[in-house]
Amino acid sequence: MEKDQTNNQKQNKEDSNTEEDMQQKESSPSVSELPDETKELSPEDKITELEDKLARTFAEMENQRRRFEKEKEDAFEYGGSSFAKEALSLIDNLERSKIVLESDDSLKNTDALKKTLEHFDIISKDLISIFSRNNIKPIESLNKKLDPNYHQAMMEIEDATKEPGTIIQEIQKGFTIKDRLLRPSLVGVAKKPEETDKKVEKNKENLEKK
Repeated sequence: MEKDQTNNQKQNKEDSNTEEDMQQKESSPSVSELPDETKELSPEDKITELEDKLARTFAEMENQRRRFEKEKEDAFEYGGSSFAKEALSLIDNLERSKIVLESDDSLKNTDALKKTLEHFDIISKDLISIFSRNNIKPIESLNKKLDPNYHQAMMEIEDATKEPGTIIQEIQKGFTIKDRLLRPSLVGVAKKPEETDKKVEKNKENLEKK
């Protein structure tokens, strides 16, 4: 009797072990079901992956080289922009000095004033010539149409002889450095006289009444 019980226990244990093994086999994924990252890559796939990484690395290095070259060119071409802006104040001060002298009644029509203005003109032309040799050039403004890329309108001036938006006064001369704006020209632009506008409105009203 005891022997039968022992045999039954052994059989039950073997059966339980068999069931556990079956469950473990069912729960563990097969090699074909493993995620892609755990699969062993073939030598050809490894070479392809390395070639792709190498190509991306070379492309990034080339982009960095181009950015460095562009920054170096900009530094060489436009590195003097800050100094040029400061130097332009010399021309501004000469122009202001000329205006002050010309408006002084005690100096009007005197030889001293004429000679002084002549010297101012010579200095101003020399400065602009030096700037031009360094690719810093004045912007042509008078009688040109207002261009927001190069001009900044400071006022509107009534003028029936000019098309609206035409620059008829230059308050401060603008400059470019190579193909870039160094500073805009400060200008006054023409607009239609108000009296003309009123006449046009009256003519329209008269036509409508007829």
